[in-house]
Amino acid sequence: MTVIENLKSDLVVAMKAGERDRVGALRMILSELQKAAKEGSADELAVLRRERKRRLDAERTYREAARPELAETELAEAELIGAYLPAELADEDLRELVRAAVTEAGAASPKDIGRVMPLALAAVAGRADGRRVSAQVREALAG
Repeated sequence: MTVIENLKSDLVVAMKAGERDRVGALRMILSELQKAAKEGSADELAVLRRERKRRLDAERTYREAARPELAETELAEAELIGAYLPAELADEDLRELVRAAVTEAGAASPKDIGRVMPLALAAVAGRADGRRVSAQVREALAG
């Protein structure tokens, strides 16, 4: 079952249960996925990651602006989107993938981060945030 099919199924369930906030969020996600498909992007996970990142950025902005009620709404939507993404890698698994990428690139210093990052991101395949990967790569090259 594809992500879009899962979303449609969950949308029907949420509509029948009368969960207005969930219905709105699911419709928004579905709309973004369908728009990306029309534009020729078949990477559903990339769309979901982008939308989750937007919600987390908005949540952070609302917290800084002392608007906790809006921040909670954004956080709830981000968590809902996250449920459709593959599980995040554990720190040790990520470290191992980064070590392999460093070895493959033949990197020896922090100057080599540009050669390591593409390999690490490809190995991670969206199972970890880019910031986490970058931090692990910097740590591996520093020490």
